[in-house]
Amino acid sequence: MIDYRKDLNPEQFRAVTAGGGPILVIAGAGSGKTRTLTYRVAYLVESGIRPENILLATFTNKAAKEMTCRVETLIGMELGRLWAGTFHHIAHLILRRFASRVGLERRFGIMDEEDAAHLLGTISRSLGDLPDEFPRGNVIREIFSLGVNTQTDVEAVVAFRYPYFTDCLDKLLEIKSLYRDRKMEMNLVDFDDLIFYCVELFRSCPDVLEELAGGLHYVLVDEYQDTSALQNEFIDRLASSHRNLMVVGDDAQSIYSFRGADFGHIMEFGRKYPDAAIYKLETNYRSTPEILDLANRSIANNERQFFKELKSIRGPGARPALVPLRTSVQQAEFVAQRLGEFVLSGSAPGEIAVLYRAHFHSMELQMELTRRSIPFEIRSGIRFFEQAHVKDAVSFLRIAANPRDENAWMRSLSLFGKVGKKTAEKAWKKVSEKEDPLDVLMSDEFLKDMPKAARAGLEEFRKIMRGVTEDGLDGFPAVLLERVIDEGYGDHLRSRFPDAQSRADDLSQLSRYAAQFRTLHDFLGELALFTSAAEIDRAQGRERPEDRVVLSTIHQAKGLEWSVVFLIGCAEGMFPLARALKEDGGEEEERRLFYVAATRAKDELYICYPSMVFRRGLGGTYMGPSRFIEEIRWGCAKQESSPFELWQISNL
Repeated sequence: MIDYRKDLNPEQFRAVTAGGGPILVIAGAGSGKTRTLTYRVAYLVESGIRPENILLATFTNKAAKEMTCRVETLIGMELGRLWAGTFHHIAHLILRRFASRVGLERRFGIMDEEDAAHLLGTISRSLGDLPDEFPRGNVIREIFSLGVNTQTDVEAVVAFRYPYFTDCLDKLLEIKSLYRDRKMEMNLVDFDDLIFYCVELFRSCPDVLEELAGGLHYVLVDEYQDTSALQNEFIDRLASSHRNLMVVGDDAQSIYSFRGADFGHIMEFGRKYPDAAIYKLETNYRSTPEILDLANRSIANNERQFFKELKSIRGPGARPALVPLRTSVQQAEFVAQRLGEFVLSGSAPGEIAVLYRAHFHSMELQMELTRRSIPFEIRSGIRFFEQAHVKDAVSFLRIAANPRDENAWMRSLSLFGKVGKKTAEKAWKKVSEKEDPLDVLMSDEFLKDMPKAARAGLEEFRKIMRGVTEDGLDGFPAVLLERVIDEGYGDHLRSRFPDAQSRADDLSQLSRYAAQFRTLHDFLGELALFTSAAEIDRAQGRERPEDRVVLSTIHQAKGLEWSVVFLIGCAEGMFPLARALKEDGGEEEERRLFYVAATRAKDELYICYPSMVFRRGLGGTYMGPSRFIEEIRWGCAKQESSPFELWQISNL
């Protein structure tokens, strides 16, 4: 038998050995959440509960597998019949068993996201000619998925998240109906259907729910703060028979509302289950007291929360450094220089991370690390200048700078509706026959020689190129890039990418970077050199993962930890992100992001912000420190000391 008092701290012990009924465990950052869940399963099995009567729902199969292996090691037996896995995995097991009750054959197939997007694209094209700005299959899939998971209709999703598709609403509703029918005809489901059909099954077939829920004596849920409305109902119904439901999560780390996660689930658990027992895990095993002091003071400003105060088991360390810098470029130089100093002093690069609110905040840093040959790994996507939308936008500028750049022509032409590979090749052949390809492009004869179906798309291409070339090569690169966006590429982003706003932010950041160059050739030359250096690094393959500094958005960093963390871009308008503040509860979720970022650091934390940003037509614009920094400063006015150590950088 496991000695639970010896293996667990008092907070964990109380949660692990609790009785039945609904239980909410508020697990602070670094407080041993996984350990608590693992020992809870072991405790139930050692108490005589059969593994097949326990359900453990997680958000990744990796987490479920790791927890199951830990339990098996603890109790010395296999748990082959334990219901453990993601919500989708568990729903899949149920749906296979009762497929006929929802109109499916038992041998139904499951489409991945790419397959679902392809089918939706095929259906939308079958409706006839649609405007070029009509959403593509992957965007339609995102709209439908958000509706299913939040249990709201398509109209509400479009109004809230995609208002620029309001005129497309009737067609979207038609596509949704056809999509449902086609899936049934083909005996297919998508990922969302797995849980959706299970919930429908529970609602319409009480006998099925009674059989399933009756066999699950204990239900445990990990990361409860991240559940959607659909997942929440799925779990509630499975626990409805015995009501032995333990949910574990941290309201202070609820940061995924954009995916459909509902912060209200963890906050309202006690109202839904008035007899629920609530336990708090506040002992932190990760960070120094100084880092936790900063995190505690920050999150205390949120009104909607379960109050807790993380306490470190570690000895004193360095106060978090607050580093004001002049510009994003100087911020990048400071971080790169400090990274080099850490590595020279013996720190492992893999134990250092640079975190940021949005991917585009890392552009200058990526460039600086590349210049200094400091290896890095990006967890928030791919390298900035290798992103499809960045290459797309730059391809128009490449044509303006060198009208004989065939690769740029082929990439740009392929972006437009009905312009396939053959049409693009025909267009290139026609324009390349003359000395000035751009003159040919703008001629009346050009369109007449092209297929009728492609003419509308080619006219959109010509519109962008007119905007880019109207000043010859005298236009500033930043101005030309903005014309690419304004003259049509912005519409392209919205119709083709679910995260169109984030991609638009990337291009705005690129435009700000381009403002430092006076000529288009200088700008494109710098990009080419940067991209070539990155390709050389990859080709040489000289670094192991542990030899690379990690660059990541805060969202991607949740659940991870590093010895040293740099949090960059902590200026008002950058963090909190200005557009996030427009949403209901936006400020508090942004503050939770700040809390998550701070608690990733074990030993040292650097909080950096640029004081100035450059915008076209406005020049240098002052940016104050983030409100999350200022409120901590004001809040500590009556404290003995500030949680920050202020760094002044005069030169680098």
